[in-house]
Amino acid sequence: MTTTVSAPEEAPAGSEPPPRRKRRRRPTLPYLLLLPAIVLELAVHIVPMFTGVWMSLKELTQFHIRDWSGAPFVGLDNYRVTLDYNSATGKELLHSFWVTIAYTVLVVALCYALGLAAAVVLQRPFRGRAILRTLFLTPYALPVYTAVITWSFLLQRDTGALNHVLVDQLHLVDDRPFWLIGGNSFWSLVLTMIWKQWPFAFLCLMAGLQGIPQDLYEAAYMDGAGFWRRLRAVTLPMLRPVNQVLLLVLFLWTFNDFNTPYVLFGKAAPDQADLVSIHIYESSFVTWNFGLGSAMSVALLLFLSVVSAIYLFLTRKARSDA
Repeated sequence: MTTTVSAPEEAPAGSEPPPRRKRRRRPTLPYLLLLPAIVLELAVHIVPMFTGVWMSLKELTQFHIRDWSGAPFVGLDNYRVTLDYNSATGKELLHSFWVTIAYTVLVVALCYALGLAAAVVLQRPFRGRAILRTLFLTPYALPVYTAVITWSFLLQRDTGALNHVLVDQLHLVDDRPFWLIGGNSFWSLVLTMIWKQWPFAFLCLMAGLQGIPQDLYEAAYMDGAGFWRRLRAVTLPMLRPVNQVLLLVLFLWTFNDFNTPYVLFGKAAPDQADLVSIHIYESSFVTWNFGLGSAMSVALLLFLSVVSAIYLFLTRKARSDA
């Protein structure tokens, strides 16, 4: 049995060839809309960042303020001084680094715990829930300086409301403790930052809980799971995408926090509450060594970039393995 292959039919004479498809041009409107954001990003972040790197390679002190370009080039000498933990400068920076680590861990952990507890409690509707939600979000809505200045008045030794309650009303302490100097300054800073930042965690977690289907809780309840079991098996796994972003944002905000210690303690924070941000400020604007301060800032940027990259890698790997 043989098969014949017919030749393709030719177009009749005089007929026009089929029109060619025109290449679709990419729309330029989205790029034009992104242009202002790109320009602002360059002006606000990228250019200052490279300027800081350039300053870190210079011996930029008070003697070269008027002519920054005339400052002598020292290469990586500022970084050697910064990372030399046998020198006085390196020891002070390392102390500030560990203080900042302890401060960040406590603030992030307690902010998340308080935010999760409040979000879970206020998940079910009841009378007065809207009022409580509004009250919980009040610290986050207040301006930073207003909130911290209020805490600075509360923590004053002689006229502060905290000592008035502890000493005069409850009689828990005999002497009025100092809260803004000495060892208590660290805990005052932690308390102020938690009060100011935990509503953000509450807001994000409350929004995340809205997306969890109630059928999962009902099925877990029918299987005999208690509150803590439902929290571990349903709530936390479903909140994993929210937690991935929330914990990273809380970490970066807290580690880089400058406004809270600056307003609470002034230009010179106590040694027990000497965060890296305040330490870099003192190294730059108090001692007028902008080159050394820029080297510290660049080293801090590299540290946070590495930690963020490792965190995102581990969390994405955990989500893919789950």
